[in-house]
Amino acid sequence: MSSLWRKVLSDLRNPLFRNGYALMANTGITAVLGMGYWLLAAHYFSEEEFGRGQAVITLMRLFASLTALGLVGALARYLPIGGRSTPGLILRGYGIAAATGVTAAIGFLLTLPLWGDTYAVLGGFGPGLFFLGAVAVWAVFTLQDVVLTGLRNAVWVPVNSIVFGLMKMGLLVALAGALPDGGIFVSWMVPTAIALIPINWLIFGVVVPRHMRQTAERHPHPPGLREIGRFLSGDFPGTLSVLAIVYLVPVAVATQVSEATFGRFSMAHTLGCMIELLAMNMAVSLTVEGSFDRSQLAVNCRNALRRALMIIVPIIVVAVAAAPLILQIFGDSFAAEGTLLLRLMALAVLPRVLIEIYLSALRAQGEVRKLAFLQIGLAALVLTSIAVLFPFASVEAVGYGMLISQSLIALVIFGKLRKILRPADTRLLSVVQGSPGAP
Repeated sequence: MSSLWRKVLSDLRNPLFRNGYALMANTGITAVLGMGYWLLAAHYFSEEEFGRGQAVITLMRLFASLTALGLVGALARYLPIGGRSTPGLILRGYGIAAATGVTAAIGFLLTLPLWGDTYAVLGGFGPGLFFLGAVAVWAVFTLQDVVLTGLRNAVWVPVNSIVFGLMKMGLLVALAGALPDGGIFVSWMVPTAIALIPINWLIFGVVVPRHMRQTAERHPHPPGLREIGRFLSGDFPGTLSVLAIVYLVPVAVATQVSEATFGRFSMAHTLGCMIELLAMNMAVSLTVEGSFDRSQLAVNCRNALRRALMIIVPIIVVAVAAAPLILQIFGDSFAAEGTLLLRLMALAVLPRVLIEIYLSALRAQGEVRKLAFLQIGLAALVLTSIAVLFPFASVEAVGYGMLISQSLIALVIFGKLRKILRPADTRLLSVVQGSPGAP
Protein backbone atom coordinates (compact mmCIF):
# COMPACT_ATOMS: atom_id res chain seq x y z
CA MET A 1 0.00 0.00 0.00
CA SER A 2 2.84 2.39 0.88
CA SER A 3 4.54 1.76 -2.50
CA LEU A 4 1.24 2.46 -4.30
CA TRP A 5 0.83 5.68 -2.35
CA ARG A 6 4.37 6.75 -3.26
CA LYS A 7 3.60 6.01 -6.90
CA VAL A 8 0.46 8.14 -6.77
CA LEU A 9 2.33 11.02 -5.13
CA SER A 10 5.04 10.74 -7.78
CA ASP A 11 2.44 10.84 -10.54
CA LEU A 12 0.83 13.93 -9.04
CA ARG A 13 4.12 15.80 -9.35
CA ASN A 14 3.99 15.22 -13.11
CA PRO A 15 1.71 17.82 -14.80
CA LEU A 16 0.67 15.27 -17.45
CA PHE A 17 -0.70 12.86 -14.83
CA ARG A 18 -1.91 15.54 -12.41
CA ASN A 19 -4.10 17.22 -15.01
CA GLY A 20 -5.12 13.90 -16.58
CA TYR A 21 -6.14 12.42 -13.23
CA ALA A 22 -8.02 15.60 -12.32
CA LEU A 23 -10.03 15.41 -15.56
CA MET A 24 -10.70 11.70 -15.04
CA ALA A 25 -11.79 12.38 -11.47
CA ASN A 26 -14.05 15.09 -12.82
CA THR A 27 -15.65 12.61 -15.22
CA GLY A 28 -16.23 10.15 -12.38
CA ILE A 29 -17.71 12.85 -10.14
CA THR A 30 -19.91 14.08 -12.99
CA ALA A 31 -21.11 10.54 -13.66
CA VAL A 32 -21.99 9.85 -10.00
CA LEU A 33 -23.71 13.20 -9.43
CA GLY A 34 -25.36 12.93 -12.85
CA MET A 35 -26.83 9.55 -11.96
CA GLY A 36 -28.09 11.03 -8.70
CA TYR A 37 -29.63 13.94 -10.57
CA TRP A 38 -31.43 11.73 -13.11
CA LEU A 39 -32.57 9.35 -10.38
CA LEU A 40 -34.23 12.29 -8.64
CA ALA A 41 -35.66 13.46 -11.97
CA ALA A 42 -37.13 10.02 -12.64
CA HIS A 43 -38.67 10.00 -9.17
CA TYR A 44 -40.13 13.51 -9.08
CA PHE A 45 -41.13 14.04 -12.72
CA SER A 46 -43.29 12.14 -15.19
CA GLU A 47 -41.78 9.74 -17.71
CA GLU A 48 -42.63 12.15 -20.55
CA GLU A 49 -41.06 15.17 -18.80
CA PHE A 50 -37.99 13.06 -18.00
CA GLY A 51 -37.47 12.26 -21.68
CA ARG A 52 -38.34 15.82 -22.76
CA GLY A 53 -35.84 17.27 -20.30
CA GLN A 54 -33.12 14.96 -21.62
CA ALA A 55 -33.93 15.93 -25.20
CA VAL A 56 -33.91 19.70 -24.60
CA ILE A 57 -30.66 19.55 -22.62
CA THR A 58 -29.03 17.48 -25.38
CA LEU A 59 -30.21 19.99 -28.00
CA MET A 60 -28.90 22.92 -25.95
CA ARG A 61 -25.52 21.22 -25.59
CA LEU A 62 -25.40 20.57 -29.34
CA PHE A 63 -25.74 24.27 -30.20
CA ALA A 64 -23.48 25.42 -27.36
CA SER A 65 -20.79 23.00 -28.51
CA LEU A 66 -20.87 23.87 -32.22
CA THR A 67 -17.86 26.12 -31.81
CA ALA A 68 -16.94 25.48 -28.16
CA LEU A 69 -15.82 21.89 -28.75
CA GLY A 70 -14.12 22.99 -31.96
CA LEU A 71 -11.99 25.37 -29.90
CA VAL A 72 -10.99 22.78 -27.27
CA GLY A 73 -8.04 21.50 -29.29
CA ALA A 74 -6.81 25.01 -30.11
CA LEU A 75 -7.04 26.23 -26.51
CA ALA A 76 -5.29 23.10 -25.22
CA ARG A 77 -2.63 23.60 -27.89
CA TYR A 78 -1.97 27.35 -27.50
CA LEU A 79 -2.89 28.41 -23.96
CA PRO A 80 0.23 26.70 -22.49
CA ILE A 81 2.38 28.95 -24.72
CA GLY A 82 0.00 31.93 -24.90
CA GLY A 83 2.15 34.32 -22.87
CA ARG A 84 0.76 37.84 -22.67
CA SER A 85 -1.97 37.02 -25.23
CA THR A 86 -3.56 34.45 -22.89
CA PRO A 87 -6.49 36.61 -21.63
CA GLY A 88 -7.36 37.63 -25.19
CA LEU A 89 -7.34 34.02 -26.41
CA ILE A 90 -9.75 33.01 -23.66
CA LEU A 91 -12.16 35.91 -24.18
CA ARG A 92 -12.19 35.43 -27.96
CA GLY A 93 -12.96 31.76 -27.43
CA TYR A 94 -15.84 32.56 -25.09
CA GLY A 95 -17.30 35.18 -27.44
CA ILE A 96 -17.02 33.12 -30.63
CA ALA A 97 -18.48 30.01 -29.00
CA ALA A 98 -21.45 31.85 -27.46
CA ALA A 99 -22.25 33.89 -30.58
CA THR A 100 -22.09 30.90 -32.93
CA GLY A 101 -24.22 28.72 -30.68
CA VAL A 102 -26.90 31.38 -30.23
CA THR A 103 -27.04 32.07 -33.98
CA ALA A 104 -27.56 28.38 -34.75
CA ALA A 105 -30.17 28.09 -32.00
CA ILE A 106 -32.12 31.04 -33.45
CA GLY A 107 -32.25 29.20 -36.76
CA PHE A 108 -33.62 26.14 -34.99
CA LEU A 109 -36.29 28.11 -33.13
CA LEU A 110 -37.42 29.78 -36.35
CA THR A 111 -38.01 26.35 -37.90
CA LEU A 112 -39.37 24.72 -34.71
CA PRO A 113 -42.44 23.08 -36.33
CA LEU A 114 -40.13 20.93 -38.45
CA TRP A 115 -38.53 19.18 -35.47
CA GLY A 116 -41.38 17.20 -33.95
CA ASP A 117 -43.47 17.36 -30.81
CA THR A 118 -40.61 16.76 -28.37
CA TYR A 119 -39.20 20.26 -28.92
CA ALA A 120 -42.56 22.08 -29.09
CA VAL A 121 -42.00 23.09 -25.45
CA LEU A 122 -39.51 25.70 -26.72
CA GLY A 123 -42.22 27.57 -28.61
CA GLY A 124 -43.05 31.11 -27.48
CA PHE A 125 -40.95 34.17 -26.68
CA GLY A 126 -40.17 33.33 -23.03
CA PRO A 127 -39.05 29.69 -23.45
CA GLY A 128 -37.15 30.59 -26.62
CA LEU A 129 -35.26 33.43 -24.95
CA PHE A 130 -34.40 31.23 -21.97
CA PHE A 131 -33.11 28.56 -24.37
CA LEU A 132 -30.88 31.08 -26.19
CA GLY A 133 -29.44 32.27 -22.89
CA ALA A 134 -28.83 28.67 -21.86
CA VAL A 135 -26.88 28.04 -25.08
CA ALA A 136 -24.61 31.05 -24.44
CA VAL A 137 -24.05 30.06 -20.81
CA TRP A 138 -23.24 26.45 -21.63
CA ALA A 139 -20.78 27.49 -24.37
CA VAL A 140 -18.72 29.40 -21.79
CA PHE A 141 -19.20 26.66 -19.19
CA THR A 142 -17.82 24.10 -21.68
CA LEU A 143 -14.70 26.14 -22.41
CA GLN A 144 -13.80 27.13 -18.85
CA ASP A 145 -12.79 23.54 -18.04
CA VAL A 146 -10.40 23.34 -20.99
CA VAL A 147 -9.08 26.82 -20.11
CA LEU A 148 -8.11 25.57 -16.65
CA THR A 149 -6.56 22.48 -18.25
CA GLY A 150 -4.65 24.51 -20.82
CA LEU A 151 -3.31 26.67 -18.00
CA ARG A 152 -2.21 23.45 -16.25
CA ASN A 153 -4.67 23.93 -13.37
CA ALA A 154 -7.18 21.16 -14.06
CA VAL A 155 -7.33 20.34 -10.34
CA TRP A 156 -10.04 23.01 -10.05
CA VAL A 157 -12.30 21.32 -12.60
CA PRO A 158 -13.67 18.58 -10.30
CA VAL A 159 -14.27 21.17 -7.56
CA ASN A 160 -16.48 23.08 -9.97
CA SER A 161 -18.34 19.88 -10.91
CA ILE A 162 -19.07 18.97 -7.29
CA VAL A 163 -20.58 22.37 -6.50
CA PHE A 164 -22.47 22.49 -9.79
CA GLY A 165 -23.81 18.95 -9.40
CA LEU A 166 -25.07 19.47 -5.86
CA MET A 167 -26.74 22.76 -6.76
CA LYS A 168 -28.53 21.11 -9.69
CA MET A 169 -29.88 18.32 -7.52
CA GLY A 170 -31.10 20.70 -4.84
CA LEU A 171 -32.88 22.97 -7.32
CA LEU A 172 -34.39 19.97 -9.12
CA VAL A 173 -36.13 18.80 -5.94
CA ALA A 174 -37.24 22.36 -5.14
CA LEU A 175 -38.84 22.77 -8.58
CA ALA A 176 -40.51 19.35 -8.72
CA GLY A 177 -43.83 20.64 -7.41
CA ALA A 178 -43.61 24.26 -8.55
CA LEU A 179 -42.58 23.59 -12.16
CA PRO A 180 -43.58 20.07 -13.27
CA ASP A 181 -43.19 21.04 -16.95
CA GLY A 182 -39.74 22.44 -17.70
CA GLY A 183 -38.37 22.08 -14.18
CA ILE A 184 -35.60 19.73 -15.30
CA PHE A 185 -34.17 22.17 -17.84
CA VAL A 186 -34.44 25.15 -15.48
CA SER A 187 -32.75 23.24 -12.64
CA TRP A 188 -29.90 22.33 -15.02
CA MET A 189 -29.25 25.85 -16.33
CA VAL A 190 -29.62 28.18 -13.32
CA PRO A 191 -26.72 26.58 -11.36
CA THR A 192 -24.66 26.60 -14.57
CA ALA A 193 -25.05 30.37 -14.90
CA ILE A 194 -24.19 30.90 -11.23
CA ALA A 195 -21.08 28.69 -11.52
CA LEU A 196 -19.60 30.92 -14.24
CA ILE A 197 -18.96 33.76 -11.78
CA PRO A 198 -16.52 32.20 -9.26
CA ILE A 199 -14.73 30.02 -11.81
CA ASN A 200 -13.97 32.90 -14.19
CA TRP A 201 -12.93 35.07 -11.26
CA LEU A 202 -10.44 32.31 -10.43
CA ILE A 203 -9.29 32.08 -14.07
CA PHE A 204 -8.77 35.79 -14.75
CA GLY A 205 -7.96 36.91 -11.21
CA VAL A 206 -5.53 34.18 -10.13
CA VAL A 207 -4.62 31.50 -12.69
CA VAL A 208 -3.96 33.65 -15.79
CA PRO A 209 -1.69 36.23 -14.06
CA ARG A 210 0.30 33.42 -12.41
CA HIS A 211 0.58 31.51 -15.69
CA MET A 212 1.82 34.61 -17.52
CA ARG A 213 4.50 35.23 -14.89
CA GLN A 214 5.68 31.62 -14.87
CA THR A 215 5.92 31.27 -18.66
CA ALA A 216 7.15 34.75 -19.63
CA GLU A 217 10.75 33.64 -20.19
CA ARG A 218 9.98 30.19 -21.61
CA HIS A 219 7.50 31.52 -24.20
CA PRO A 220 8.37 35.18 -24.85
CA HIS A 221 6.74 35.18 -28.31
CA PRO A 222 3.08 34.16 -28.07
CA PRO A 223 1.41 32.55 -31.09
CA GLY A 224 -0.20 34.92 -33.57
CA LEU A 225 -3.77 34.79 -34.80
CA ARG A 226 -2.57 33.58 -38.21
CA GLU A 227 -0.86 30.55 -36.69
CA ILE A 228 -3.89 29.73 -34.55
CA GLY A 229 -6.13 30.19 -37.58
CA ARG A 230 -4.07 27.70 -39.59
CA PHE A 231 -4.39 25.19 -36.78
CA LEU A 232 -8.15 25.72 -36.52
CA SER A 233 -8.55 25.31 -40.28
CA GLY A 234 -7.54 21.68 -39.85
CA ASP A 235 -8.72 20.88 -36.34
CA PHE A 236 -12.08 22.65 -36.31
CA PRO A 237 -13.76 20.85 -39.26
CA GLY A 238 -12.65 17.51 -37.83
CA THR A 239 -13.83 18.35 -34.33
CA LEU A 240 -17.14 19.58 -35.74
CA SER A 241 -17.52 16.22 -37.45
CA VAL A 242 -16.91 14.33 -34.23
CA LEU A 243 -19.38 16.67 -32.50
CA ALA A 244 -22.06 15.11 -34.69
CA ILE A 245 -21.40 11.76 -33.01
CA VAL A 246 -21.71 13.15 -29.48
CA TYR A 247 -24.74 15.45 -29.81
CA LEU A 248 -26.32 15.25 -33.26
CA VAL A 249 -26.94 11.50 -33.03
CA PRO A 250 -29.08 11.68 -29.85
CA VAL A 251 -30.94 14.73 -31.20
CA ALA A 252 -31.71 12.74 -34.36
CA VAL A 253 -32.83 9.77 -32.26
CA ALA A 254 -35.15 12.09 -30.29
CA THR A 255 -36.97 12.96 -33.51
CA GLN A 256 -37.54 9.27 -34.32
CA VAL A 257 -38.76 7.81 -31.01
CA SER A 258 -41.21 8.73 -28.27
CA GLU A 259 -40.17 10.92 -25.33
CA ALA A 260 -40.32 7.97 -22.91
CA THR A 261 -38.19 5.77 -25.19
CA PHE A 262 -35.67 8.57 -25.65
CA GLY A 263 -35.38 8.95 -21.88
CA ARG A 264 -34.41 5.29 -21.53
CA PHE A 265 -32.04 5.47 -24.52
CA SER A 266 -30.46 8.65 -23.20
CA MET A 267 -29.43 7.20 -19.83
CA ALA A 268 -27.51 4.33 -21.44
CA HIS A 269 -26.05 6.71 -24.02
CA THR A 270 -25.01 9.25 -21.38
CA LEU A 271 -23.24 6.61 -19.26
CA GLY A 272 -21.49 5.27 -22.36
CA CYS A 273 -20.33 8.78 -23.28
CA MET A 274 -19.00 9.26 -19.74
CA ILE A 275 -16.74 6.23 -20.15
CA GLU A 276 -15.62 7.53 -23.54
CA LEU A 277 -14.85 10.91 -21.99
CA LEU A 278 -12.31 9.20 -19.75
CA ALA A 279 -10.35 8.29 -22.86
CA MET A 280 -10.35 11.94 -23.93
CA ASN A 281 -9.29 13.32 -20.54
CA MET A 282 -5.73 12.01 -20.54
CA ALA A 283 -5.50 12.91 -24.22
CA VAL A 284 -6.32 16.57 -23.54
CA SER A 285 -3.64 16.67 -20.87
CA LEU A 286 -1.25 15.12 -23.39
CA THR A 287 -1.97 17.92 -25.88
CA VAL A 288 -1.21 20.53 -23.23
CA GLU A 289 2.08 18.96 -22.11
CA GLY A 290 3.08 18.07 -25.68
CA SER A 291 2.64 21.71 -26.69
CA PHE A 292 4.45 22.96 -23.58
CA ASP A 293 7.50 20.72 -24.23
CA ARG A 294 7.63 19.03 -27.65
CA SER A 295 10.85 17.16 -26.79
CA GLN A 296 8.94 14.95 -24.32
CA LEU A 297 6.11 14.01 -26.69
CA ALA A 298 7.03 10.34 -27.14
CA VAL A 299 7.56 9.82 -23.41
CA ASN A 300 4.33 11.60 -22.55
CA CYS A 301 2.41 9.60 -25.18
CA ARG A 302 3.62 6.30 -23.74
CA ASN A 303 2.84 7.38 -20.19
CA ALA A 304 -0.60 8.69 -21.12
CA LEU A 305 -1.49 5.50 -22.99
CA ARG A 306 -0.37 3.25 -20.13
CA ARG A 307 -2.27 5.21 -17.50
CA ALA A 308 -5.37 5.56 -19.64
CA LEU A 309 -5.55 1.82 -20.31
CA MET A 310 -4.79 0.98 -16.69
CA ILE A 311 -7.76 3.04 -15.53
CA ILE A 312 -10.23 2.54 -18.38
CA VAL A 313 -9.96 -1.22 -19.02
CA PRO A 314 -11.30 -2.19 -15.54
CA ILE A 315 -14.11 0.35 -15.95
CA ILE A 316 -15.05 -1.19 -19.31
CA VAL A 317 -15.10 -4.66 -17.76
CA VAL A 318 -17.36 -3.49 -14.93
CA ALA A 319 -19.67 -1.62 -17.34
CA VAL A 320 -20.06 -4.66 -19.60
CA ALA A 321 -20.62 -7.08 -16.73
CA ALA A 322 -22.85 -4.86 -14.60
CA ALA A 323 -24.76 -2.90 -17.27
CA PRO A 324 -28.19 -4.33 -16.37
CA LEU A 325 -27.60 -3.74 -12.66
CA ILE A 326 -26.46 -0.16 -13.23
CA LEU A 327 -29.48 0.68 -15.38
CA GLN A 328 -31.83 -1.20 -13.06
CA ILE A 329 -31.36 1.64 -10.61
CA PHE A 330 -33.54 3.78 -12.87
CA GLY A 331 -36.16 1.07 -13.41
CA ASP A 332 -36.84 -2.23 -15.19
CA SER A 333 -37.56 -0.56 -18.53
CA PHE A 334 -34.18 1.24 -18.49
CA ALA A 335 -32.34 -2.05 -17.98
CA ALA A 336 -34.42 -3.90 -20.58
CA GLU A 337 -33.91 -1.30 -23.33
CA GLY A 338 -30.47 0.07 -22.51
CA THR A 339 -28.23 -2.85 -21.45
CA LEU A 340 -26.97 -3.82 -24.90
CA LEU A 341 -26.41 -0.20 -25.91
CA LEU A 342 -24.34 0.52 -22.79
CA ARG A 343 -22.25 -2.63 -23.32
CA LEU A 344 -21.54 -1.79 -26.96
CA MET A 345 -20.58 1.81 -26.14
CA ALA A 346 -18.32 0.65 -23.30
CA LEU A 347 -16.48 -1.76 -25.61
CA ALA A 348 -16.11 1.01 -28.20
CA VAL A 349 -14.05 3.03 -25.72
CA LEU A 350 -11.08 0.66 -25.96
CA PRO A 351 -10.20 1.54 -29.58
CA ARG A 352 -11.14 5.16 -28.79
CA VAL A 353 -8.24 5.35 -26.31
CA LEU A 354 -5.76 4.67 -29.13
CA ILE A 355 -7.48 7.16 -31.43
CA GLU A 356 -7.50 9.96 -28.84
CA ILE A 357 -3.82 9.52 -27.94
CA TYR A 358 -2.93 9.67 -31.64
CA LEU A 359 -5.11 12.77 -32.21
CA SER A 360 -3.51 14.55 -29.24
CA ALA A 361 -0.04 13.79 -30.55
CA LEU A 362 -1.04 15.25 -33.92
CA ARG A 363 -2.37 18.40 -32.23
CA ALA A 364 0.84 18.85 -30.27
CA GLN A 365 2.80 18.49 -33.53
CA GLY A 366 0.47 20.86 -35.42
CA GLU A 367 -0.44 18.20 -38.02
CA VAL A 368 -3.72 19.87 -38.97
CA ARG A 369 -4.39 18.05 -42.25
CA LYS A 370 -4.02 14.63 -40.68
CA LEU A 371 -6.25 15.76 -37.81
CA ALA A 372 -9.03 16.86 -40.14
CA PHE A 373 -8.83 13.78 -42.35
CA LEU A 374 -8.93 11.35 -39.45
CA GLN A 375 -11.73 13.05 -37.50
CA ILE A 376 -13.93 13.58 -40.55
CA GLY A 377 -13.36 9.97 -41.60
CA LEU A 378 -14.31 8.71 -38.14
CA ALA A 379 -17.49 10.80 -38.03
CA ALA A 380 -18.51 9.73 -41.53
CA LEU A 381 -18.05 6.06 -40.64
CA VAL A 382 -20.02 6.34 -37.39
CA LEU A 383 -22.92 8.32 -38.87
CA THR A 384 -23.18 6.13 -41.96
CA SER A 385 -23.13 2.89 -40.00
CA ILE A 386 -25.77 4.18 -37.54
CA ALA A 387 -28.02 5.33 -40.39
CA VAL A 388 -27.71 1.95 -42.14
CA LEU A 389 -28.30 -0.09 -38.98
CA PHE A 390 -31.05 2.02 -37.35
CA PRO A 391 -33.98 0.47 -39.31
CA PHE A 392 -32.87 -2.99 -38.12
CA ALA A 393 -31.41 -2.37 -34.63
CA SER A 394 -33.26 0.79 -33.53
CA VAL A 395 -31.39 2.74 -30.80
CA GLU A 396 -28.83 -0.06 -30.39
CA ALA A 397 -27.55 0.90 -33.85
CA VAL A 398 -25.74 3.77 -32.08
CA GLY A 399 -23.65 1.29 -30.08
CA TYR A 400 -22.96 -1.00 -33.04
CA GLY A 401 -21.98 1.95 -35.22
CA MET A 402 -19.52 3.34 -32.68
CA LEU A 403 -17.90 -0.01 -31.92
CA ILE A 404 -17.44 -1.01 -35.58
CA SER A 405 -16.26 2.41 -36.78
CA GLN A 406 -13.84 3.15 -33.95
CA SER A 407 -12.32 -0.32 -34.18
CA LEU A 408 -11.67 0.17 -37.91
CA ILE A 409 -10.07 3.59 -37.39
CA ALA A 410 -7.91 2.23 -34.54
CA LEU A 411 -6.58 -0.47 -36.89
CA VAL A 412 -5.79 2.15 -39.54
CA ILE A 413 -3.79 4.41 -37.21
CA PHE A 414 -2.15 1.67 -35.11
CA GLY A 415 1.12 1.61 -37.09
CA LYS A 416 1.40 5.41 -37.08
CA LEU A 417 0.77 5.53 -33.35
CA ARG A 418 3.54 2.98 -32.74
CA LYS A 419 5.99 5.27 -34.54
CA ILE A 420 5.05 8.19 -32.30
CA LEU A 421 5.36 6.03 -29.18
CA ARG A 422 8.80 4.77 -30.17
CA PRO A 423 11.55 6.27 -27.98
CA ALA A 424 13.56 9.04 -29.62
CA ASP A 425 16.86 7.17 -29.29
CA THR A 426 15.34 4.15 -31.10
CA ARG A 427 14.22 6.35 -34.01
CA LEU A 428 17.68 7.94 -34.16
CA LEU A 429 19.33 4.50 -34.16
CA SER A 430 17.14 3.43 -37.09
CA VAL A 431 18.19 6.50 -39.09
CA VAL A 432 21.87 5.94 -38.36
CA GLN A 433 21.70 2.27 -39.29
CA GLY A 434 19.95 3.11 -42.54
CA SER A 435 22.46 5.77 -43.58
CA PRO A 436 25.25 5.20 -46.14
CA GLY A 437 28.19 3.40 -44.63
CA ALA A 438 26.22 1.94 -41.77
CA PRO A 439 27.01 -1.74 -41.07
